[in-house]
Amino acid sequence: MAKRDYYEVLGVDKNASEDEIKKAYRRIAIKYHPDRNPGDKEAEEKFKEAAEAYDVLHDAQKRQQYDQFGFEGVQGMGGFGGGQGFSMDDIFSMFGSVFGGGFGGFGGGGRGGRGTQRHHGSDLRLKVRLSLQEVAAGTTKKFKVRKDITCSHCHGSGSEGGGTETCPTCGGSGVEVRTKQTIFGMMQSQTTCHTCGGEGTVIKNKCHECGGSGVVKGEEVVEIAIPKGVGDGMVFTVGGKGNAGHHNGVPGDIQVYIEEEDNDTFIRDGQDVIYNLLLDFPTAALGGEVRIPTIEGTKLKIKIEPGTQPGKTLRLRGKGLPAVQGYGSGMGDLVVNVSVYVPKTLSKQEREMMEQLKDSDNFKGDSNTRKTIFQKFKNYFN
Repeated sequence: MAKRDYYEVLGVDKNASEDEIKKAYRRIAIKYHPDRNPGDKEAEEKFKEAAEAYDVLHDAQKRQQYDQFGFEGVQGMGGFGGGQGFSMDDIFSMFGSVFGGGFGGFGGGGRGGRGTQRHHGSDLRLKVRLSLQEVAAGTTKKFKVRKDITCSHCHGSGSEGGGTETCPTCGGSGVEVRTKQTIFGMMQSQTTCHTCGGEGTVIKNKCHECGGSGVVKGEEVVEIAIPKGVGDGMVFTVGGKGNAGHHNGVPGDIQVYIEEEDNDTFIRDGQDVIYNLLLDFPTAALGGEVRIPTIEGTKLKIKIEPGTQPGKTLRLRGKGLPAVQGYGSGMGDLVVNVSVYVPKTLSKQEREMMEQLKDSDNFKGDSNTRKTIFQKFKNYFN
């Protein structure tokens, strides 16, 4: 995909002040922040695009080169606008100050400002199967998770004796700066230090248990509270319960994938649940009272009007599923779909009774009933 003009990316005029550029970048970066848009690749790309644009436009020298020569003018100048590959951690470490430390308030704590940085543990994924009753009430699940945990011998430092020293390569800054000659003069590029990985320090004596990483393989019982109303295919994040970060870094998260079990009694339709009520013919014709089940396991008494037709629906307000937090509001309904059972075999006495009734016009249905049934039939194909 072709690059967009940096001013267009941030939505600012070419004469915009540094403060206007900073505010525009902050607004876009918060909107497309990965913690707010988990798993959304398009949002991630827009987040990176905005970071690249800001990297160039907030730097006076890079902005002047860009205004005069375009994208070619900032090639080799370092940072993101220099056309080099970059990661989310690069963005967080370089631009943390734009957001006052914790990046935008969406769980980015621990991602430091420019200079030394902390390691981030990787995320884990869990699939959780839930019954309809668990979806309705919410539940708490416990899992024994095998993952990276903090080394108990060195307490996560990675050092046998706890000692570290300033990195000889970067001098403690966590970054390496390289200077090279280009057609535009001497240009500098900045990358994470290859020796210390951006920490600014190196370990003197590595821990014999973890080999200097500060983490080992282990197990942990993780308790996950699942909110009411979740649905099949939903994903939510449990922060800080993933793999431990090297050298007491920031732990990863657990991505919880919801899988909903089939139910023998109800069919789910969003927040509504559908129950198929099978009436006997006399009750459908004469009317009466029947009891139907609810998600909670109780029984509800409902009234059947005389002459109730197959396919009629009864809606019990507020007896369905709650909306999951952040996705709608209120409670769904319990929708009762009426079916009428026609016996396959009849006794001699029953047959004689039916024979007496079948010639009655009252049992053949009027024109309005035929139209209603036909319309419902058409709706299945619309």
